[in-house]
Amino acid sequence: MNKEAAYWIALAHLPRWGHLKINNLIIKFYHEQKLSIEDFFQLSENDWKNQFGLEYKELEDLKKAKSELANNAFLAESLNNEGYELIPIISPAYSRTLKENLKAAHAPALLYVKGNKQIMQEKSIAIVGSRSASDKSLQFTDNIAKLASKEYKVVVSGFAKGVDSQALDSAIYYKGQSIIVLPQGIMTFGSGFKKYYKQLVDGDVLVLSTFFPKAPWKAELAMARNPIIYGLADEIYVAESSEKGGTWSGVVDGLRKNRKIYVRKPEPDENTANNLLIQKGAIAVDFNGIPIKVYKPIESALLTSISKEPSVNYENKILEFLRTGEYSVKDILKKLQLNWTEKKLRDFLKVQKEVETINKKPMRFTMKDSAIKQKTLFD
Repeated sequence: MNKEAAYWIALAHLPRWGHLKINNLIIKFYHEQKLSIEDFFQLSENDWKNQFGLEYKELEDLKKAKSELANNAFLAESLNNEGYELIPIISPAYSRTLKENLKAAHAPALLYVKGNKQIMQEKSIAIVGSRSASDKSLQFTDNIAKLASKEYKVVVSGFAKGVDSQALDSAIYYKGQSIIVLPQGIMTFGSGFKKYYKQLVDGDVLVLSTFFPKAPWKAELAMARNPIIYGLADEIYVAESSEKGGTWSGVVDGLRKNRKIYVRKPEPDENTANNLLIQKGAIAVDFNGIPIKVYKPIESALLTSISKEPSVNYENKILEFLRTGEYSVKDILKKLQLNWTEKKLRDFLKVQKEVETINKKPMRFTMKDSAIKQKTLFD
């Protein structure tokens, strides 16, 4: 694999290609034509065009990647000398869980790892949540990590402040195993390798990155890392989420992909978006991660602040109004002359099961049965 490492680095980081395009190319040359990646890169430009149907811009990208193979070879040698491993998507060492959860559309073509790579083949959970999580959320995280460690499940975390750090520290404390998913290139994690040296040597920690090895931390890399955290886990537990940010977008994306996601039941006085995620299809769980069979998410502070106000008539008016079409928050406030803030109205609409959110700019809302009728008219 060391000989082919330079080729995999070149292919995995083709600019603007995306996981699906890269993986489809791998399927064609490796699985269908039985070519190694080295054989593929040795083909002529005409072969690339005729055998794989590549267009001019794609050919130019591959030619550029081919011209950088010498530099990638030096990089691959440095990675090898420093104890890093490269695991391409065709390798049996690649995480089966990651491949099954993300599939060709989202699975990265190459993983950079250091530590016990066998950890990727074990049962796993991810515990996710806010950087500024409450004590209650951190206690939940600690308890779930403890239970997972007792059951020999690997704890996957993203190495951020708050819930991520608590999940990792708790797994280590309870003698469990962990995967640290980096929001940066693996060669820029020097201080982290020193901190977790013992756990790495003992085989209890695996450090993993999907980004170019020398890439520094960036906010966009932190966001791009989140699907990998979710993808590496058999089970996903949410300690705490706000209405925006990485946890929220990760859970919503996971639900869209039909993943089972467990969300901590918040206390009545908590101002979190946990209940909103439960409304969207996540499963409410207690402090031990056990699903709550009968649970009404209207208990949270965020929702009760809406329901306790003397505005029942307004609520009925809003819902009736939405039966007439699609409207933005501003439209509704203006038409009905409501003395509500935009945020209050938006929060109210998001927790109504019969209201459909339409992701346009600006965001619009309508009643689900109205949406069905409108769709029928245009079919």
